[in-house]
Amino acid sequence: MRPNIGLNDEQRSGVVDILHLLLSDEYVLYTKTRNYHWNVTGNHFNDLHKFFEAQYEELDTIIDEVAERVRALGSKTIATLREFSEKTRLSERPSEYPKAEAMLGNLLIDHELIITNLRKDLQTCNDLGDVGTGDFLTGLMEQHEKMAWMIRAFLEE
Repeated sequence: MRPNIGLNDEQRSGVVDILHLLLSDEYVLYTKTRNYHWNVTGNHFNDLHKFFEAQYEELDTIIDEVAERVRALGSKTIATLREFSEKTRLSERPSEYPKAEAMLGNLLIDHELIITNLRKDLQTCNDLGDVGTGDFLTGLMEQHEKMAWMIRAFLEE
């Protein structure tokens, strides 16, 4: 059943397209963060192992919220690795196992790219008349800004 929420099909479709890009980015970042959790080594192993775990758990929650926002707008959500890989705006680094500092740097780059994209995407959502999704994206942007700040704190040793 099509939702009657004050947005026409074109508006909802435009917003869902943005959310699918975001969902793909979040899933790739989640996977990369989990990879680093599993593969981190070095002097700060224990701290970083726990830190990466806390971050991927937060990303897992974000992924669920983004997918549920798509469903609230009356669409099905993408949900396969192939779809995520095709739509993501992040880059993966298969078979690379960088040192801890490079792991942090890679994650920081990804969070900052997501933040930059969220700024553009929330404006597009507002332009499409969906201020609710714009507000949702603002909250996610703030979460990523905090996560990026925490990574920067590790890198400033």
